[in-house]
Amino acid sequence: MGFSRIAGTDEAGRGALAGPLVAAAVTLPIEVSIDDLDDSKRLSPRMRKLLFRRIVDAAEDWSWACISAGEIDTYGLQVANLNAMRESVHSLRPPPDLVLVDNYRVDALGIPQWSLTRGDALSRCIAAASVLAKVIRDQLMWFWSLRFPQYGFERHKGYGTKMHIDAINEFGPSVCHRHSYNVVKQMTLELTE
Repeated sequence: MGFSRIAGTDEAGRGALAGPLVAAAVTLPIEVSIDDLDDSKRLSPRMRKLLFRRIVDAAEDWSWACISAGEIDTYGLQVANLNAMRESVHSLRPPPDLVLVDNYRVDALGIPQWSLTRGDALSRCIAAASVLAKVIRDQLMWFWSLRFPQYGFERHKGYGTKMHIDAINEFGPSVCHRHSYNVVKQMTLELTE
């Protein structure tokens, strides 16, 4: 359809109780094929790390943006999600002619875009962005685990597992928790007699 530079964007960490939301954008050359590329949720951590290097090596350009838990609490998850996607796309050089987005329409993007339902399964650019966002976010959660080892972030990456909820219950939420989320908010309620 006349587009020569197509980018995909996706995010990781949307459903987590702690940590940032990370979005990535990737422009892959049309002729490049990356074996085993798939939606990051269907790949093992080991395969995601292998694909990360392949994607970075093959990409015309790639970028990522991170939105903190505090910003998510202040502006809301959807605003944070769209801001991260927009920032990651705007960081690509040269800018893409078309952006493929998984499930969303990114307002004020200024570039033609197509929103694809299950885009991470349909588009290699979105799948690549999905892998980059997930690997980067997992690495950031590993750093948070060094600062707050009692929560086990290196294992559950901030998602609402029983282990994580039990840790919030025992230790209270940390600065990297999303305090506006009901599960976290309920742990901070003080009961009065």
